[in-house]
Amino acid sequence: MINIAVIGAGYVGMSLAILLSKNNNVDVLDTDAEKINKINQRKPTIKDHGIEDLLENKKLQLSATDSPEQAYKSKDFFIIATPTDFNEDTNNFDTSSVEMVIESILQHANTGLIVIKSTVPIGFTQAMNQKFTTNRIVFSPEFLREGSAIYDNLNPSRIVVGGNHPSMHTFSKVLEEISTNEDVEILLMSSSEAEAVKLFSNTFLALRVSFFNELDSFAMDNNLSPQNIIEGMSLDPRIGSFYNNPSFGYGGYCLPKDTKQLLSNYSNTPQELIKSVISSNETRKDFLTNAILNSGAKVIGVHRLVMKFNSDNFRESAIIDIITKLSAQGKKILIYEPLLQETEFKGWKICKELKEFKSNAQLIIS
Repeated sequence: MINIAVIGAGYVGMSLAILLSKNNNVDVLDTDAEKINKINQRKPTIKDHGIEDLLENKKLQLSATDSPEQAYKSKDFFIIATPTDFNEDTNNFDTSSVEMVIESILQHANTGLIVIKSTVPIGFTQAMNQKFTTNRIVFSPEFLREGSAIYDNLNPSRIVVGGNHPSMHTFSKVLEEISTNEDVEILLMSSSEAEAVKLFSNTFLALRVSFFNELDSFAMDNNLSPQNIIEGMSLDPRIGSFYNNPSFGYGGYCLPKDTKQLLSNYSNTPQELIKSVISSNETRKDFLTNAILNSGAKVIGVHRLVMKFNSDNFRESAIIDIITKLSAQGKKILIYEPLLQETEFKGWKICKELKEFKSNAQLIIS
């Protein structure tokens, strides 16, 4: 049985900690007392399909603490899953939380592989190894969907670990053990290549979202059926009938910040496509805002604020940008969002009853 510390009890950290604790000893380190109590009481800290069943019905070697001394004691692996928000002023991820955790681990533990799961700029892991004169720090990207993190860990599309340490292979096998996929691909590479895999993957997904959004904009402008066009395209197996649903724009925690970080990493390399993905997303929001304004409706109803289906948060939700633009043009906004208990959200009225919402809104966007 391997001893593992997981730092950060968000979607990435908690889904991994729960699944790893079925066969290993896992300590979760977090600063949030409420999260710590929930974990120790076997209650979920995130909304994710299947998490309640695992916590209630599986025998887990899992505990949580706010003490680094306790969490780091005699560990084989340290998994860092703290947030790295994009800082618009520095044009880079804010990696301060990851750096502080690395420094703390190195102060408390002389052995054990340090695995960064947080998304970081390309070259960050190599820079950390140089800064602390070690090779113990590696990067292993996560490819999880919010709301399906347990499922995605059980059914990984691939396992990637990047660095230069002999324990990398052992860690990849630990991840493979929690997978239900018998033939999951394991890729070992340099840390910078692994970081690039993460950022390029998410930017390609953002590009795909943007492509079908621009297709939809064209169809709207020319009175065409976007469904017919998309179906006709997607039956080509090279394109595929997936990830092709037009939307308000890509949003959420990952795609907006990861595309901007990749663009920042291109500072010395000529490119056109990466910056176009980012600008296309803003163009789509402006296009839909103008379409709604041109409808003549004065009272706009917004059905749900969540960033995507089955989500429970509004982080970087694309619809909020559209609401802001509409509000600035003098439109009255009504919101129906069962997750909110308040009567207002950022100054916009929340309707508690769906019937009231539908009867008062002149146009509903959903």
